Amino acid sequence: MNPEHTHGTVLALDLGLKRTGVASGDLSIGIAHPLTVIQADSTDARLTAIGKLMTEWQPVLLVLGLPTHADGSEHDMTRVARNFARKLESRFNLPVFLVDERHTSTEAESELHARGIHGKKNKALTDAVAAQLILQGFFDARLTA
Repeated sequence: MNPEHTHGTVLALDLGLKRTGVASGDLSIGIAHPLTVIQADSTDARLTAIGKLMTEWQPVLLVLGLPTHADGSEHDMTRVARNFARKLESRFNLPVFLVDERHTSTEAESELHARGIHGKKNKALTDAVAAQLILQGFFDARLTA
């Protein structure tokens, strides 16, 4: 990581083809928070919505969940995420860090279930909480590096 990135806002994304979870946090504090869920069926619509968040939050870098099979091997969504990371870097001129996102959606569902959040409310929040878990993993990895 670039040494100048020791503070500032970070946005994390849990990319989905219909819903993309978004989380935020600050590098100096290292605590992630769920932010929102973007409902978008196309890459252009997703990038437009992310652009609005970029203007509002002014992040210094982005984190994107990298989906893989349980054994770490790649699949179609892995390639989609890598391509999307390149589009984010190109469009917003910020570094994009890819973070292993295996099991984050399952963990997010479990966490919401434990808090008594079920049904449609759970579905709406799962992607944002998954993005939070991705970002928290990024922050935690920085502390142990």
